Amino acid sequence: MKQLSFSLAILLLLSACSSAYKAPKEPFEGFPTPTALDYSSLDNWSASPLKKDFADTIPETVGGESQDTAKVDVFFIHPTTYVGGKTWNDDLKQEKYIKATDQRAIKHQASVFNHVCRVYAPRYQQMVYSGFFAKDTLSRNKALAIAYRDVRTAFRYYLQHHNQGRPFILASHSQGSLHAIRLIRDEIDGQDLQKQLVAAYLVGWPVSSDTSFAVLQPCTQSDETGCYVTWNCYLRNHYPKYYDPYFKGAHVTNPISWRSDTLLAPKSSHKGLLWANYKKIYPNLVNAQAHEGILWVSRPLFFIRRKDYHVADYNLFWLDIRANVAERVEAYLEKF
Repeated sequence: MKQLSFSLAILLLLSACSSAYKAPKEPFEGFPTPTALDYSSLDNWSASPLKKDFADTIPETVGGESQDTAKVDVFFIHPTTYVGGKTWNDDLKQEKYIKATDQRAIKHQASVFNHVCRVYAPRYQQMVYSGFFAKDTLSRNKALAIAYRDVRTAFRYYLQHHNQGRPFILASHSQGSLHAIRLIRDEIDGQDLQKQLVAAYLVGWPVSSDTSFAVLQPCTQSDETGCYVTWNCYLRNHYPKYYDPYFKGAHVTNPISWRSDTLLAPKSSHKGLLWANYKKIYPNLVNAQAHEGILWVSRPLFFIRRKDYHVADYNLFWLDIRANVAERVEAYLEKF
């Protein structure tokens, strides 16, 4: 297989050791309070059916971008791409962070839904990556609150102006999933809107099996709807540094078998990994097994030394996710 590409090397920065990035020197109050975003402006959407964007892309070996005729929407909340910033929240004025969101998260993750969903992905004033490791927990919580305020505002705008009663998928990764969990609690769980939820893909953040939601339950099979899936990828036999406080007891969906059991899903069932250049799909490359709150994955050839596969939570199972989204959408539409 090809030598580790530059684009994948950039992706790996997102899971770099926390010591590589220091939290802002000033507390949250030391910076201007970010103002709410106006989601009537397409500039505040990383992806929207109303404009050309990276959610419209398709790998060379995969076809089927069908947003114009899709009967379902996806509201996608992107992961942290504000890495190395000096303020607690991204002000959306620095082009390098906008490009990081569009060309990595939206292209590699949100695009997986574009064959059966219209893709809506808001920009939001995300908390800086280093904030997750800051000792100043008060500033961290305030920064996360700003990010969540944007996400919730964007979701409400989407519902009011675009949804029109359509079924939708809620999808996310990493910091995006942290906000998605709260969004479900506030806006969806146990409410009338839950009837429109095809499924939630809450990837890259631990979701507790017992305490996350009052009504919404984890999916247990590939065609189940009105439920959620979640996983966090690590090399087989490896436990992450913060395993006990964050991952122990979390629910795990196996994105090869789409079951919640602990059986090994073999490489022969793996539909395909999306390579970092967004061109090549590699099928039958990894196996996967849920284990005590995390997903153990066999080593992909290009991760020679790494044990944390967080940045590849979507890419590792890109074609598996794409097929599963179509299956759940079909199952949902058959019911209504």
